[in-house]
Amino acid sequence: MASLQPPVCDFGAQAEDFDLPGVDGKYWRLKDCMGENGLLVMFICNHCPYVKSIRERIVRDANELKAHGVNCVAIMSNDPHEYEEDSFENMKKISDQFAFPFPYLMDLTQEVAKAYGAVCTPDFFGYNNQFKLQYRGRLDESRKDAAAPDVRRDLFEAMVQVAASGEGPAEQIPSMGCSIKWLTDH
Repeated sequence: MASLQPPVCDFGAQAEDFDLPGVDGKYWRLKDCMGENGLLVMFICNHCPYVKSIRERIVRDANELKAHGVNCVAIMSNDPHEYEEDSFENMKKISDQFAFPFPYLMDLTQEVAKAYGAVCTPDFFGYNNQFKLQYRGRLDESRKDAAAPDVRRDLFEAMVQVAASGEGPAEQIPSMGCSIKWLTDH
């Protein structure tokens, strides 16, 4: 299980559109997900220990960001044939178990992950309300284990700043996680 860090934020990069099925039975497009003041696009999965260690914090931050006009969407791009824990049925179970307050979408072809340049889970992309990238960093200092409860909330603070000003912080610490499990021939 390779641990990877995504590249630094490419400020102003345009968000890529998508049309993906959610565990709620709906298809979601980028514009359907945008909040009044921004959007956080998260590439996550079910089996990654880095994601498992922060699921409750992701839910907390997503709920609190709503008050700032920032919506969230989670996309699962791993190959579910190789990782059964990441199957659509298991995505539904995890979404229900943790009461995800955002759409949880399946990127079965992995085209969306490739379009965004996602490299790991979790990989966070924070956009202003003009669909321009302003944050590509970590949630907090958690790794395979959750950090202390009182650590700085890097992602939350950055997205509150994006909501207020349209611009993310100049200094950002990359996320860290497991590599996306790319499709192989079956």
